[in-house]
Amino acid sequence: MNRCIPFERLHNFRDMGGYTTEDGGHVVRWGRLFRSDSLGKLRGEDWDRFLGLGIRTVIDLRYPWEIDGKGRVPEHPSFSYHNLSVEHRPYDQAALGPDVETGPYLAERYLEVAHDGAEELRRALEVLATGEGPAVFHCASGKDRTGLLAALVLVLVGVAEADAVEDFTLTGLATERLLADWEADHGGRRPAWPGYGQAPAEVMRLFLAGVAERHGSLRGYAADVLGVDDELVAALRTGLLEPVPA
Repeated sequence: MNRCIPFERLHNFRDMGGYTTEDGGHVVRWGRLFRSDSLGKLRGEDWDRFLGLGIRTVIDLRYPWEIDGKGRVPEHPSFSYHNLSVEHRPYDQAALGPDVETGPYLAERYLEVAHDGAEELRRALEVLATGEGPAVFHCASGKDRTGLLAALVLVLVGVAEADAVEDFTLTGLATERLLADWEADHGGRRPAWPGYGQAPAEVMRLFLAGVAERHGSLRGYAADVLGVDDELVAALRTGLLEPVPA
């Protein structure tokens, strides 16, 4: 099954199913959890395709001012909408200088978000654990804030960190289209930062290493900072996993 789901205006919409847990006994269900770039871009046939996925929960990780400027997913009775802005320190990636190293810089930003946005990240996990039916979470490009939450969910349900890193890098398949969107919004000029829209594995690996240095592991961070307990993890596993077929 193709993980990337094609849309005309969405460039980074992916099914998070198919990842096997480290113990080999379970796999993330296909069609149960999705990640995406901004759903404010949904229109026409894209909207019909989105509704066809049966989404019941939408989590928007952007700032309220981003939503005011770019729009949110259209309202519809088939799903609930939650705006949980996990990032508290705005920064402009496109304006960074060419000497800024992509991996170390973004990993540091992710570590900030992991602690600044602890309340919102905890709430996002609760929503995913208690919601009925398929869910999707997204930010602007579906890479950074979305990537952090995706890694957290995958690791908490028992998927290996290496697979969470691989999932992060798949945004690279959408980089050119995300860049084209940015250029269209800025008179055809390119971002000053070569790392804009890039998703090298080094970013997530450095973030996970930073978390491990402070908390022992990503699971340790979730327990220490987010207050994630066995009950919440069990609820996530129940909703997202299914046994590997014999």
